Amino acid sequence: MKYIVFEDVGGKQIPILFPAKIMHLEMREQIPYSKVLSAGYVFHHESGFVCRGGSKELNARSRPEDSQIITDFFRESEDRYRNRP
Repeated sequence: MKYIVFEDVGGKQIPILFPAKIMHLEMREQIPYSKVLSAGYVFHHESGFVCRGGSKELNARSRPEDSQIITDFFRESEDRYRNRP
């Protein structure tokens, strides 16, 4: 899978994961007003998420902290789902 980490208007880092057949630029065009912080490929390994590579078309690379950002995002989403009435 591919991913892009965007910065939202409040400064929060938001990852978006999408199929490898979609180009990074195509996904970027869907979210035009956010800043791209990083991009690359993401894999789920038994120890967690692994991010690597980059996107030439976005001039962005994966960063060491991207794996943790994606992990935290999924954890927060799961917590919100569990706490729904």
